[in-house]
Amino acid sequence: MTGQRLGASIFVNMKFTYFGHACFSIEFSGYNLLFDPFITPNPLAASINVNQLKPTAILITHGHADHIVDAVSIAKRTSATVISNWEIIDWLSKQGVQNGHPLNHGGAASFSFGRVKYTNAIHSSSLPDGSYGGNPGGFIVTTPEGSFYYSGDTALTYDMKLVGEEFQLRFAVLPIGDNFTMGPADAAKAATFLNVKTVVGVHFDTFPYIKIDHSAAKEAFNKVGVNLLLPTIGQTIEL
Repeated sequence: MTGQRLGASIFVNMKFTYFGHACFSIEFSGYNLLFDPFITPNPLAASINVNQLKPTAILITHGHADHIVDAVSIAKRTSATVISNWEIIDWLSKQGVQNGHPLNHGGAASFSFGRVKYTNAIHSSSLPDGSYGGNPGGFIVTTPEGSFYYSGDTALTYDMKLVGEEFQLRFAVLPIGDNFTMGPADAAKAATFLNVKTVVGVHFDTFPYIKIDHSAAKEAFNKVGVNLLLPTIGQTIEL
């Protein structure tokens, strides 16, 4: 068994697999968490077979199509628990998704794999049919293997300091594409607020608006002593 020591405990490494844009999975201890499923419309993710994904749970930060478009088909096929805000879970239930669990900002709930807290995000949110998507958010996931934070699409916020103060995070997943979310400089500052030394960057290069200079992005994080990982689509890394 491989792992890393945090405090007095040994934690098994988590496996992060990138499916493009802001979609990824994290596997640990027999569980598989899928975040913001947007695969089939993304030409950059053509190598990913969405029908092979078997998540334990699907976590959705907000209602935009580039974060939710594959949620219904995957949830129906796998019966995975879907975790999101009230409006998104209500909308998914009308699409035939049965295993939904709604959260709202600051609230948390326990699941078989651990505890999930829904956090603030500054962004917008509407569902693919134009209906109201509630307020966008992010997730802090606490498991027996440690905690991690996925901010969802957001600007830099001072609330992130509270996350860093309350949780000992193994890593964070942050958007770095700029234009619609934080860019590399703001995301690097977010990492200092969160007290993390490893960040996985997402929400970049999918569209012309969010194409980035990879070297410049990594340098922004290097300046604050944080390692920025930019996985390729389909790549699995251990954290």
